[in-house]
Amino acid sequence: MERRILVFGAYGHTGRFVVDEVFRRGLQPILAGRDLGRLEELKERYPAARIAVAGVDDEAALLSAAERASVVINCAGPFLDTGVPLSSAALASGAHYLDVSAEQAAVQQIYAAHEGAAATAIIPAMAFYGGLSDLMATVAVEGFESADTVQIFIGIDRWWPTEGTRRTGQRNTATRTIVEDGSLSPVPEVAQERSWRFPSPLGRQRVIGVPFSEIITIARHLPAASVRTYLARSALDDVRDPRTPEPEAVDALGRSSQRFVVDVVATSGSSARRITATGQDIYAVTAPLAVEAAERLLDGRANIRGVAAPGEAFDARDFLAAIGQDRLSITFS
Repeated sequence: MERRILVFGAYGHTGRFVVDEVFRRGLQPILAGRDLGRLEELKERYPAARIAVAGVDDEAALLSAAERASVVINCAGPFLDTGVPLSSAALASGAHYLDVSAEQAAVQQIYAAHEGAAATAIIPAMAFYGGLSDLMATVAVEGFESADTVQIFIGIDRWWPTEGTRRTGQRNTATRTIVEDGSLSPVPEVAQERSWRFPSPLGRQRVIGVPFSEIITIARHLPAASVRTYLARSALDDVRDPRTPEPEAVDALGRSSQRFVVDVVATSGSSARRITATGQDIYAVTAPLAVEAAERLLDGRANIRGVAAPGEAFDARDFLAAIGQDRLSITFS
């Protein structure tokens, strides 16, 4: 059981990337979800994998599934519906819990449900949205007693949303928050729009204030007076357009041709630091982030228990370097 990873929502778009990454690293996946037919279809691609059938409304089945693994990775949104049931099952079974939520309210739910728990690690938002920016911000503020500002700029040349992304967006109606004056505050009624020059391949883009789960995780462990996230306006327009198609694979890894750049800029007094991550396919890059976290929990490189933010649980600089240039290119300035 020491190397078994339960991937819940294994047959979903992101779940398949995660299962591939689990196999690539020599770990043992357990394919989990509520649809036996889709699990059996996926198992044809991974004959050595095991199957666990469970729905989020079946506490006994979730517990039985989680008891077979050392780490649970939840890839099934909306996480407002799946996060607390899955994390509770993991905690009760003695397994660590990770998820890939971009939803602020879902992360807050998990923090509230398990604050004070000390049996296993519970780390939501270990993904492109949330975890990546949190890790980058952790590196950017190293050595600062506190940060005046942390600004996160997310550039995406095209956002082809999955069915799960659309379903999660419809379910997630909670008021989004930013950090202002050192505390979580509701976003302004009128979203701030501005221009930002990303490094190649994106260049200058119009960006708009759209905070994701990284606001909640950063607020948990980094001292900063102001934290804001901006998303490329064109990417937001893609997601809001019902005619935008789902992502289409263009390489052997199943990635789309989508390119992304994430810029994190932290300031303290007259000092400013910038860290940039570039890569291909926001759904695909979530897999190495989540599975790297799982592997570090398994081998003891994250000696933490209870709820935690990514940068709180892991050595952020070492973690980012470990993802590899073929998945994520990091530069510092």
